Parts: sequence; structure tokens; C-alpha cells
Amino acid sequence: MSIFSYQEQPGYFKRLKEALKVTKDEISHQMDQVMGTADSPITESQLEDLENILIGADIGVETSLAILERVREETRGRKVLSGAQVRRMIRDQIGVILQASQEVDPGTRSTTRPRVVFVVGVNGVGKTTTVGKLAHLFKQEGEEVLVCAADTFRAAAAEQLAIWAERTGADIVQQGAGADPSAVLFDAMAAARARKKDVLVVDTAGRLHTKTHLMEEVQKMQRIAAREVEGAPHEVYWVLDATTGQNGLNQAREFFKTIGITGVVVAKLDGTAKGGIVIAIARELKIPIRYVGIGEQAEDLIPFSAEAFVDSLDL
Repeated sequence: MSIFSYQEQPGYFKRLKEALKVTKDEISHQMDQVMGTADSPITESQLEDLENILIGADIGVETSLAILERVREETRGRKVLSGAQVRRMIRDQIGVILQASQEVDPGTRSTTRPRVVFVVGVNGVGKTTTVGKLAHLFKQEGEEVLVCAADTFRAAAAEQLAIWAERTGADIVQQGAGADPSAVLFDAMAAARARKKDVLVVDTAGRLHTKTHLMEEVQKMQRIAAREVEGAPHEVYWVLDATTGQNGLNQAREFFKTIGITGVVVAKLDGTAKGGIVIAIARELKIPIRYVGIGEQAEDLIPFSAEAFVDSLDL
């Protein structure tokens, strides 16, 4: 199954729209209150209110200012914009930002076997659950999957991943608690080659971006992967907890600088979190958003669509 076909499945747009309900309420409904009728001319005071609405939706100060600056450019020396025109411009700007971040086509994923995918992030963002959901998604696409339990620090991580592996029909390589993560990875890569697996998904321990020695550990694992399989890791997915807001942007900067993220998986976008942080990360870091997690079930990880995201905001 192609990665793109998920977006064509019945219910895809509805599920994404439900996941973005809080964000839609923060932006669209408040815009209605600020701008009045669609034909009403927009004043500078209203533009400032719109900035605050975008910032409040976790789009961030810099990104919100950049979006509204584009609107102001349209008004300088030439015309007054109506509420409907301003909404359309904000929608278009968000779409441009998100689309620009998707430059790396998910359809061009590596053909090397096994394709090696690292899943990284800070503590508690949902990495192990994300690994399980990725395993399910890749299996649905017809790939044979092996998961690597390289989070040997959190006592329940390997056990949790084993449950996911059984649920999704993926193989798993694991060792005892406290084992060297690089050793577990080495064994998993050998197993993936021997068993002719299409993809190896590696669960890594949570680490704060400020802990240099832990970041260096991931770099060591990257070197081992590259030594064992050409071009590995082929993808490094950083998991963002959508409820963390702008702090997630600071985390992403450090991971991107130290490890080299190839894509973002937004976890816990289940209707209670603000999704505006996705726009901030897309603009400021130019990192592609690959998947969003919209629930607890195996099928609740869906490929990200910039167009569907913008449509779900009802701007």
C-alpha cells in the first residue's frame, strides 16, 4: 500500500479534523470574533489581535509575525483588505509554510534493505508507542518489519515494545535492562539482514537535548548503523509531543543540530493539544512533518498532509 493512499481512505480528513479541533477553535472561531463580517475592512488593531490569536494557538511569535507581515505588505500604499481576504491570505501563508517543509518526498524513501529508521526524542513523548504504530503502518504497506528495543534504560520499554510487536506481527530484538543500546542495535541489524527484513525500526531511550553524553550515544548508534548498512540510518524521526507547545521547538533545534532529523512525528494530537507548533517547526527548521498520532490504537498514526492540515483549520 502506498503511503499516499492513506490520505485517500474514507475518514482520513474527518479524523485529522477531529484531532485539530482545539487548534481550529483557537484560530478560526476567534478570527470570527475579531474580524466581524467577511466584507468588513481590517484595521491595524485587528491585525494585532490576529497576531495574538496565532501566537495563542502555539504557532509561535516569529512565525505569527511573519504571517501577518505578509498581510501588512498587501495593505501598504495600495488597498484596504476585507476580513475574507485576510483569512484567505493567512490560510495561504500557512499552506506555503507547511508545503515548503515537505520537500523530501516520502515516496523516495531508501530502497536499501533493511531500511533503518531511528526514532528519537526527549523522555515521555511517546517514542515506543510511535515505533509500534510505525511497525503497523509499514506492515500495512506490505513491508516485513523488525523492531529494535534499544531503549534499555526505561524498565518497561522493551516489554511495551514486545506487546506492540506481537500486536502488529513484527519481529523484535531485545536484551536485558541496562544492556548497551549499541550492542542491541548491532544484533538487530544482523538479524534484519539475516531474516531479509525490509525495514528496521529502532526505539531509542528518551534523552534531554541538554545532556551531551546522551546525545553522543545516539551519534555512536548512528555510526554503527552506517557501518553495518550503507546509508543507515536512512531516516531519523524525532517525536514531538503536541502538548509541549513552544518548548518542543527548542528541543527540535538541538536534536536537529546534533543528530540530524529527517522528519517529525507529531504524537498526542488527539483533540486536546494545539497543533500550531507544527507550523512553527515547519517554518523555522524546515523539517518535514511525516506522521501525526491521533489516538492510542495501532492505526492511529497517519501520514501528514499539508493540504489536509490547512483544510482542517477551516480558515
